[in-house]
Amino acid sequence: MISPLDFIADLTNPALAFLPRALLVAALSSALCGLVGTHMVVRGMAFAGDAISHAVFPGLAISFVLGGSLFLGGVIGGVAVAVIIALFAQRRVVGEDSVIGVFFAASFALGLVVLSKSQAYAGSLASFLSGSITGVNTRDIVVTIIAFALIAFVLAVLHHSMVLASLDRDMARAAGVKVLVVDLVLYVAVAGAVVVAVHTVGNILVLALLITPPATARLLVHRLVPMMALSMTCGVISSVIGIYAAWSLDIPAGAAIVLVSTLLFICAWALRPLRALRKV
Repeated sequence: MISPLDFIADLTNPALAFLPRALLVAALSSALCGLVGTHMVVRGMAFAGDAISHAVFPGLAISFVLGGSLFLGGVIGGVAVAVIIALFAQRRVVGEDSVIGVFFAASFALGLVVLSKSQAYAGSLASFLSGSITGVNTRDIVVTIIAFALIAFVLAVLHHSMVLASLDRDMARAAGVKVLVVDLVLYVAVAGAVVVAVHTVGNILVLALLITPPATARLLVHRLVPMMALSMTCGVISSVIGIYAAWSLDIPAGAAIVLVSTLLFICAWALRPLRALRKV
């Protein structure tokens, strides 16, 4: 295992230019997922997050096969499935969780079928499912920065409406908030965060970046804005330590990031009794 000082030296080594790029994209992706995921944790939408993370897969696969924009394809796929789920759930004949389960499984299966038509099926499948942080290029960095800025701006503009919709949907409607529009905007933001994070942890583990840092923050703070800030911080810390562990121990970067994030959650859970004693 290399020391932290050796890791810093590797980050400045021109021959290892992919390493700082990987670290930057991992940190930005985790921060973005922490920001978006805060709303999902507050709303209790963990299962919906899993659905959207799978829903972007066919869009990514189609874009990959056609040589188009992965980001755009993933967002379109996520939004399309989100709209379908919203429409089917309106009838209330089948529970929303059941509708989500049906369509996220179908989306993932469709992505596998599309990707199987690619000549590089095995390699591209492994990249989508497990991430390929070492393959990050300059364009990925630019897309990540733009997505982060755009999604953060939209969430900031709609912050009040999203908080109302999260706390009391009937009150939000009475206040003139278009709840369905707010929900769709959040789904789009989640889809964008998932597409950005696919490079980091892959399609399988991306839910962990959306849920674990916000869940950790919720154990420590109760107000939404501090929760967002702490969630983003936990995501960045997980990425930095995870990339370091992956580079040192030669393990998958995505898995290392998720495990570090889980360890932070366990530490926060252990600190809760101490915080309760201080209030007595």
